[in-house]
Amino acid sequence: MSDPIDRLLDAAETGKSIITNREILHFTYLPETILHRDSEQEQVTQSLLPILKQSRPSNLLVYGKPGTGKTLVVKKVVSKIQERVKKSNFPIKLVYSNSKEETTLYGLLVSLGRQLDLTEKEIPNTGLAISEVFKRILNNITEKKLNAIFVIDEIDYLAQLVSKTGKDILYQLTRANERLSQGSLTLVGISNDLTFKEKLDPRVISSLGEEEIVFTNYDVDQIKRILEERIKEAFVANSVEEPALNLCAALAGGEHGDARRAIDLIRVAGELAERQQSYKVTIEHVREASQKIEENKEETSLKSYPLHEKLVILAIMKANGSSTGEIYSSYKNLCKMVGRDELTQRRITQMLSEIELSGIISGRLVHQGIHGRTKKYKLTVSSEMVKKTFKDDLTLQDII
Repeated sequence: MSDPIDRLLDAAETGKSIITNREILHFTYLPETILHRDSEQEQVTQSLLPILKQSRPSNLLVYGKPGTGKTLVVKKVVSKIQERVKKSNFPIKLVYSNSKEETTLYGLLVSLGRQLDLTEKEIPNTGLAISEVFKRILNNITEKKLNAIFVIDEIDYLAQLVSKTGKDILYQLTRANERLSQGSLTLVGISNDLTFKEKLDPRVISSLGEEEIVFTNYDVDQIKRILEERIKEAFVANSVEEPALNLCAALAGGEHGDARRAIDLIRVAGELAERQQSYKVTIEHVREASQKIEENKEETSLKSYPLHEKLVILAIMKANGSSTGEIYSSYKNLCKMVGRDELTQRRITQMLSEIELSGIISGRLVHQGIHGRTKKYKLTVSSEMVKKTFKDDLTLQDII
């Protein structure tokens, strides 16, 4: 019987690998040609064209579900414009930031500032007022006569940050040109949420949505073509079976036309096949990959909850299918056990609605005759998974 470690190391050495280039299977990879997105590429280009004629483009909003190629197209157009401008003496600066990754407004502005080459001395990582950081960014644009294009990905998260902090940085960004004596600032917002604009201040809507482009979902055939292209570049020839490819396209296309999910699926399936020393990616590998990705998604979202949210989830687990009131008393007991002060019932009810949005729990309204109605909640994930994910949290170890 060979040693399991040796077996894996031997396999790695003999190079029994079916994935030849992993980069191509990562969602940040920019392919040479972006399939099925010609008209969108044209629209984004036309919208940003004025900058080549040395005038300011309109602000642009790009909408579409996740995995419909929005970020790819915007990044490609922007980098091609930048290549051409290098030859002219008209200074353009393109800045990209994802507001889901920058969890604070301050962090987002610092990230934008750093890309305009502002040092830590000019914009420290903490300690200034947000309005001051913004002022320094604008001064920098004016001094260097820059024509800046700020691409803000997942701008819906920025809108949430704005509503939490009450500092309407979006309004300031869209109106920045009124404060610039030289140079210009164009905002390109990319949003996964089609109802995003309804949540904005009306003053922001008029200045932000000067131009809008909607990316439609891919259909199953289009996703299949995209996958074929990536597989051709990333895998050893003939190592992905046709039924496996079809299932990948069907799983990602049938749900929401999400090419990113399809690429993730084929990558994980390829990794599983390699681990099992298989020369081919089969339909079974894709099924396994799909399950694994789902589980990882739930685990990641469970792990990311703050303590009281975790306590609420545990309270639901311990009192499965119970009403808000029962969950609240179960939650209060857990707070006593871990020695924390409980939050109010109103806050917990609010929290239940927030957690329900993430899909970890589901609630249904139950009519209780003369007693009115109550909402009952239950977990949509297994209690095993909750225990497994929370057991690393020191505060919770004793109550799991």
